[in-house]
Amino acid sequence: MVKIANIELGEFPLLLAPMEDVSDPPFRKVCKANGADLMYTEFISSEGLIRDAAKSLQKLDIFDYERPIGIQIFGSEIDSMREAAIVSTQAGPDLIDINYGCPVKNVACKGAGAALLRDIPKMVQMTSEIVKATHLPVTVKTRLGWDDNTKNIVETAERLQDIGIQALSIHGRTRVQMYKGEADWSLIAEVRNNPRMKIPIFGNGDIDTPEKALEYRNRYGVDGIMIGRASIGYPWIFNEVKHYMATGEHLPGPTLEERVAVCRQHFTHSLEWKGEKLGIFEMRRHYTNYFRGLSHFKPLRMRLVQSEDINEIYETLEEIAQTMSYAE
Repeated sequence: MVKIANIELGEFPLLLAPMEDVSDPPFRKVCKANGADLMYTEFISSEGLIRDAAKSLQKLDIFDYERPIGIQIFGSEIDSMREAAIVSTQAGPDLIDINYGCPVKNVACKGAGAALLRDIPKMVQMTSEIVKATHLPVTVKTRLGWDDNTKNIVETAERLQDIGIQALSIHGRTRVQMYKGEADWSLIAEVRNNPRMKIPIFGNGDIDTPEKALEYRNRYGVDGIMIGRASIGYPWIFNEVKHYMATGEHLPGPTLEERVAVCRQHFTHSLEWKGEKLGIFEMRRHYTNYFRGLSHFKPLRMRLVQSEDINEIYETLEEIAQTMSYAE
């Protein structure tokens, strides 16, 4: 049984990665329904939280059906991160996660996210202050290092464990790599196999099939796997991985009717949480992923992403179910 403090996650948990503009409550709801064991909010700016910025505060919204769930925060100033941890704790999550892995320029160039990989003493001090500021378990998501010359994750993991984090998720790339090339899990395995390490170690990067998930579990010995991009428009990945690990057999992929049904649920949750205008607008990024590979989808996709009418969107989804299933 894998546990983060007292949170039981099963024998081999599958985690939904925190993804900016993706892993909001509507998306998390469909992932939870399809097998995700632990999820995180989108990363939330510490400065935004302590300034009461509306967008940052809205990201604190969590729901009981999502549990266990972590709120993920990022920032460059230790005092701000400590305050953000206090604000996040009051929102009632199961844990607090610190983002030391985001590689995007407007985060890293401001000294946050993966930028802390260039200043491990500051990362350790910041983490220590956050651990002291909350009664909740604190976890960390990070990368192998800043670049090929600073792959210091083995030492970093020890230092973070020593000051009290309860789990560590590692993306198998450096910051300089961004999302290019293949993720290197060998250093993740080195962290996991370090006899000093007692906390769960979760691997992240390039897991997009059940076969790869099983292979990486067996080869690298991680305690669980974090899945990000492969779940966008395909929340079925979690249950497919679990079934394959348990039986060695593939679940049949979702039918077109199932794709439409989950997309419709996602859209409905989006409207409920964000309101009509934003709910319609922010759902547009998901349609291509839900219906990837369908022939003749383009004109219907254009209708979905251009429409501002709720009923027309529902009708278009129904048309996809009817006409596309006939085309198959």
